Amino acid sequence: MMTAEAQVMFEPEAVLTPEPYMADLVPSEAASRQSFDPAAGATSFPKILRRRLDKFFADQKISPKANTMMWAKIAIGLAVLAGSWIALYLFRSGPWTFVALYLLGGLAQTFLLLNIAHDSNHNAISSRPLVNKTLNYVFDLCGINSYMWRILHHRGHHSCINLQGEDDALSGRGIFRFTPHESRTPWHRFQHIYALFVYALFSLDYVFFRDFQCFLFPTHDYLKRTRHSLSEWAILFAGKVFYVTYMLVLPVLVLGKSPLLVAGAFLLVHLVVGLSVTLVFQTTHTIDSTYFPSDRGEFENGVYHIFATTADYATENPIVGWLAGGLNHHIVHHLCPYVCHTHYAPLTRIVRETAAEFGVPYRQHPTMARAIWHHLILLKQLGNED
Repeated sequence: MMTAEAQVMFEPEAVLTPEPYMADLVPSEAASRQSFDPAAGATSFPKILRRRLDKFFADQKISPKANTMMWAKIAIGLAVLAGSWIALYLFRSGPWTFVALYLLGGLAQTFLLLNIAHDSNHNAISSRPLVNKTLNYVFDLCGINSYMWRILHHRGHHSCINLQGEDDALSGRGIFRFTPHESRTPWHRFQHIYALFVYALFSLDYVFFRDFQCFLFPTHDYLKRTRHSLSEWAILFAGKVFYVTYMLVLPVLVLGKSPLLVAGAFLLVHLVVGLSVTLVFQTTHTIDSTYFPSDRGEFENGVYHIFATTADYATENPIVGWLAGGLNHHIVHHLCPYVCHTHYAPLTRIVRETAAEFGVPYRQHPTMARAIWHHLILLKQLGNED
């Protein structure tokens, strides 16, 4: 018999309608089947695909939540982060060793953001809310406010993929033109050249500017309507102070390191985190073969919207999947956000085969490098064409 968790794994935003406010900002799993288009025929592509994805967990008699591999990844990521910082204070080493250990901690942060924080944000790790909520604070550990990221990711992306003015991932903030529905400026013609340099500043922007902007000077309507609780304001400032203290202040005060050395190591870490995280996500929606709808009602079913606006890459490379938190299996992620990413590989094969059977275009690139290239091609096209 299919487990209760497997029965509610399918994408709740599949019909692409605005979700009501909920305490944890994530639509309930129970709402997924209610929100899935009931008018779709029993033999339609969305229903058949959903049935086959559900059947995988029923046949395997496994939970769609975290398996042994996922718990091992959580343990490894946290152990490397903690170990790197313990080593910094135990060994009191020279500048090169300090930078190496500091950078190792930064790599652990990147791994945790992609593999742990993102899954917990979707309640995909455990059926126990407290477990997901606790692990979601990995964002705050890495200097990013988990509460605001949760809002932007669910209300400003999963419910409105590639929709200009709604999908926060398309917010180029004047620096980039990510969609043909956005106006073009003279400097956009160079965006494919400066993109990687700006992407490297992504996490610095989140730590020191973006989170505060979204709290204090929101631009999206859903943010303007949201009343943040006093506790979330407290977590915002406490999280930032904690992060700056352990990343910048303590190495200077306790270890006696040069402020310039610490600042340089800090910048290096963020260049790695920013570039890595941005490329993992940008190559799944903003490439030259994905579609940018003009409004929410353009597709009869949200599943077709997902297939038109989303692409996979390197799905046959387990190393990429392991390091990127399964986000290279991005179509499955949007179809099954409550499923832990360590299950994505076999689900992607089901998606690919079912799409081919029904003649639904399935977009993918064989390598991440190819996906990055096609992202840059799109940037060049949008920078030079109206």
